[in-house]
Formats: sequence, C-alpha cells, structure tokens
Amino acid sequence: MEKKVKVVLGVIGADCHAVGNKILDYALTAAGFEVINLGVLVPQQDFVNAAIETDAQAILVASLYGHGEIDCRGLRDRCREAGIDDILLYVGGNLVVGKTDFSGVANKFQDMGFDRVYAPGTLPGKVIADLQEDLTARSKESLM
Repeated sequence: MEKKVKVVLGVIGADCHAVGNKILDYALTAAGFEVINLGVLVPQQDFVNAAIETDAQAILVASLYGHGEIDCRGLRDRCREAGIDDILLYVGGNLVVGKTDFSGVANKFQDMGFDRVYAPGTLPGKVIADLQEDLTARSKESLM
C-alpha cells in the first residue's frame, strides 16, 4: 500500500470564503493526496502546526478577500523557525485588493518565499499537476 502525500489546505487570515477550499479539497483527494483541510479563518501558525503534526509535504494557502499580502507575510519565516523550511508553499486566489498586474503579484509572493502563486480562477488541475511535478523533482533531488 502506497503512502499518500499529505498536504495542508486552508483559507488564511480573516477570510471566510469556503467554496474554493472545498473544491480544491475534493480535487486533491480525488488525485490521491491526503488533505488536512483547516477550513477558513486560519492563522499562519495553524498551517505550520498542522504541517508538523501530520508530516505534510506542502502547505496550500488560499485568500480570496484581497488581503493575502498582509496575511501571508512571514509564513515562510514561521516555517523556517519551526524546522520545515523546505516544505512546498503554494498560495492562490484574490491575493490583493484592486486591479493589479498578476506578474507583479506573483513576484511579490515569490519574494515572500512561496514556491507557486496562482491567479484568481486557476483550475485545481493546474495546482495538482504543479504539486506532482514539484514533489517528483524533490524526490529526484533527494536521490542524488
């Protein structure tokens, strides 16, 4: 029996948008991942704690109410401080308020330490394909 890859999923900060979270949970589960879904209104430390407690390989953060930049700032640092600095860190949704060029948003979040940054409307299949690709690359790196 193959061990499933564990991923932590949740909507960060004061954001209570739940529909996309449920869709992503369903899609990841159907793709064979074990999803630890923290739901909505999740503080940064809860993502870190859940990743440690479950030995997750990735944290997937959603933010839909436009305050992702504020809510996500420092999450990679918290991961480092907790000893999980190599965990995959993804973020997506309506991450900033207003009409903003997404390439600038993506750069900002990558500078904050996120491995992947997704624009509003990204389909779950893209996230799953990227996650599988990143996990495969990491497993190959660990064999070298």
